[in-house]
Amino acid sequence: MDLWNVDALAGLVSGGDVLVLSGAGLSTESGIPDYRGPSGAARPATPMTYQTFTGSAAARRRYWARSHLGWQLIARAEPNVGHRGVARLQEAGLLSGVITQNVDGLHTAAGARDVVELHGNLDRVTCLGCGRLSPRADLDRRLRAVNRAWRARVLAVNPDGDVDLPEEDLDAFRTVDCDVCGGVLKPDVVFFGESVPTDRVARCFGLVERSGALVVLGSSLTVMSGYRFVLHAAKLGIPVAIVNQGATRGDGKASVRLDAPLGAVLTRLVERVGPTDAAVGQPAATAASASGSVNAPA
Repeated sequence: MDLWNVDALAGLVSGGDVLVLSGAGLSTESGIPDYRGPSGAARPATPMTYQTFTGSAAARRRYWARSHLGWQLIARAEPNVGHRGVARLQEAGLLSGVITQNVDGLHTAAGARDVVELHGNLDRVTCLGCGRLSPRADLDRRLRAVNRAWRARVLAVNPDGDVDLPEEDLDAFRTVDCDVCGGVLKPDVVFFGESVPTDRVARCFGLVERSGALVVLGSSLTVMSGYRFVLHAAKLGIPVAIVNQGATRGDGKASVRLDAPLGAVLTRLVERVGPTDAAVGQPAATAASASGSVNAPA
C-alpha cells in the first residue's frame, strides 16, 4: 500500500466536510461480489432491466427465484471494517454526508446515519400497482410459504444480490403479488434501464455542492449514476479522492488515488484522523438486524 497516499487521503479528510460516495467494492469484504473486481473486467452477470421485469411474467419468476435465494446472503452479511470506518469518520464529525450506490444496507448496519441510498435497498419491496412499500422480510415469509417443496442448485452469486440457477429449477418456483391490490411486486431498487428518482439525485448534487471534498470508496464509476457526482465536484473545484482496487473512470479527476483494499485503507485512515475511544473492528449488527429484518439474500 502506498503510505504516502494514505497520508494524503488523511490530510484531505482531516479537514472535515467530506462527502463519501461508496460502491460495490466496499462490500466485497462482507462477502458480496462486486461488478468488476481488481482487474477491471466485468464479471459474467446479466442484471435484470426494468423493461424486462415489467414486461414478462416469466422474467419476474426468474428474478424472484434467483433473488429469493440470493437474499439469504445479503441478510446474513455483516458490515466490514470499511463500513465501520465510514461510520467512525462520521461520528468524529468529519463527514458532510454518505451516498452509496449499494443496495445492501451495510452502511446503516455499521452505524452510519442519514445515508442516501442512491439505488434503493433490497430490504424493501414496492408494489407497482398501489405504490405500497413493505419489508422484504414479509415477502420472504410469503415466498417460503408457497415454495415449501421447492429446491434449487445455486451455480453462482451475482453482484445484484441474486444467484444463478439452472433453468430447469426455475419452472416450479411460485411468485406472489401485492396482498393489498394484487399488483406486481418489485424490490425497492433501481434496475438497469430505470432512472434514479429526481429528488434523490437533486439531494446528492446538493450534498456535493455543500462539501469541501468528495471521497469515492470502492466504485469503478463506470455508470453515470455515480460518476456524475465526481464530474460535478471537479467542475466546482472540489477535491476528489478515489480508493478502489483497479482503474476507475474518474481517475483523471482525482487529486488523491489509492489502488488498495478498502478495509485496510479505512482502518489506517481512522487511526490517523478518527476518534480513539473505540476500535474500528468492533462487532456490528448485520444488515438485516439493523433494518428490522428477521429472515435471511441481493
